[in-house]
Amino acid sequence: MQTSFGTGQTNRENTDLAFTDPLTGLGNHRRFFDKVERLIADRSDDPAPFAVGILDLDGFKPINDLFGHKAGDDILIQVAMRLRASMDSHSTVCRIGADEFAFLYPMVFSEEAATERARMLIEILSAPYDVGERTARLSASTGCSLFYSGEETTDILLNKAETALYHAKRSGRGKVVVYTREMEEAAKRVTRIEQALRRAVSAGEVEPHFQPIVDLGTRRTIGFEALARWSDPDLGPVSPAVFIPIAEERGIIGPLSQLVLRKATEAARGWPGDLFLSFNLSPSQLVDQNTGLHILSILDRTGFDPRRLEIEITETGLMNDPISAEKIVEDLRRVGIRVSLDDFGTGQSSLGRLREFNFDKLKIDRAFVSSILEDRPSEHIIRAILAMCEGLGMDVVAEGIEQEAQADRLVQFGCAGGQGYLFGKPANADATLGYLRDSFRGALRAKAI
Repeated sequence: MQTSFGTGQTNRENTDLAFTDPLTGLGNHRRFFDKVERLIADRSDDPAPFAVGILDLDGFKPINDLFGHKAGDDILIQVAMRLRASMDSHSTVCRIGADEFAFLYPMVFSEEAATERARMLIEILSAPYDVGERTARLSASTGCSLFYSGEETTDILLNKAETALYHAKRSGRGKVVVYTREMEEAAKRVTRIEQALRRAVSAGEVEPHFQPIVDLGTRRTIGFEALARWSDPDLGPVSPAVFIPIAEERGIIGPLSQLVLRKATEAARGWPGDLFLSFNLSPSQLVDQNTGLHILSILDRTGFDPRRLEIEITETGLMNDPISAEKIVEDLRRVGIRVSLDDFGTGQSSLGRLREFNFDKLKIDRAFVSSILEDRPSEHIIRAILAMCEGLGMDVVAEGIEQEAQADRLVQFGCAGGQGYLFGKPANADATLGYLRDSFRGALRAKAI
């Protein structure tokens, strides 16, 4: 027969297990909530501030994929040991997600102190980790929030910390952000845009606009780049610089991209057969192995010749999952779709990517073109890119051309293709058809003369 003492001990052990992360031995999500709720209750009569924060490991998944899950677990255990050792007797750290940790600082009373403590944690985690005979390095991003009034709950505090973490990760690796009221307003606006965008995509209300790409020597239009444009009844016109990142982050980019590609190929089907259509793929589409199937299905449905389609991808997009990206690129090229590297020179590992992926075309980023007339380094970089592409047998298009002098200088350097406001701003399908008719009439007049 079990004694009451034995039963009590067993219950305590069961409770400890329920509140403990089995891998690291830290408290889990339930433990953290319990700690914060107890502290809020203790300070209900005199709500002295305290800080909570969420720490997320940057780039943990690639390390996990590279070294294996066993090594990933070993790193998480080392992270937990470092975080636990950094806590004072009042403070708590728990593991609340796969590579997310939460901390509670009861004796931190200001944003400045919270920022300083969080930076210290990031610094502690930046030292190398032992992975067998090798070492790995990690960085971390942190979002913090402070308790100021008894009206705030644990959920509210953690949601604020999550919002701050979101801003920290958007700012780059190894950042600390403390929650502010402005962030809440920005988060609400992002949510409004996301909801409106979901509705617009479902209703087919996002439209392609087309910007001319020209032969710089003759100024003849040789193709168009399709660019997504969206105007909401309540929000008004929303910049793609705003809604594309939201679509990417909130998982809407796939349906959005498919909608715009379908409408773009339907419009381009009626253009002269020698004109190509250029279309951008986002980074998340390059890790989705269904991307190629979606594109081919749309081309089949709209009757658009794959050999007239060019897909643009960025170096940043390739970095997320090079193996997946390579497979998608191979699938597209197999049916005659050409692949272009966009924004060249602004990402990472440019030369290595050129060797690995065998691109058909390279687009020189507008940052170099805009300064070509007054900046000698930009001029030398463009010359070097053109010489390299000639050696590799790649076509080149310079983006962001706005002045005749820029176009003339690029022609002088041997650049064949150009794109920018000098030749035309993005326009809807009807205006683009009118542009093509005018170009055709102009060509006929020139021949008659």
